[in-house]
Amino acid sequence: MWVNEKNRLARTFVFADFVEAFGFMTQVALLAEKCDHHPTWTNTYNRVTIELSTHDAGNTVTEKDHTLAKQIDQLLLRISKH
Repeated sequence: MWVNEKNRLARTFVFADFVEAFGFMTQVALLAEKCDHHPTWTNTYNRVTIELSTHDAGNTVTEKDHTLAKQIDQLLLRISKH
């Protein structure tokens, strides 16, 4: 579940291992590039934390952030079906 706090949408994802987490990050990177909207994120072993805010709007949450969050959720659903 995405949390809107400190002018960011944030969510932590947990995977089976590092390879699965890194694969997820790679797919999110491709989505972000298509949207020209890049997340702030961290990865430690099987955990990926993503924070979304729109830098050119003063580091606040905008529709761009909600759109990318929704696309990431849809990606996660596709991954979990495989």
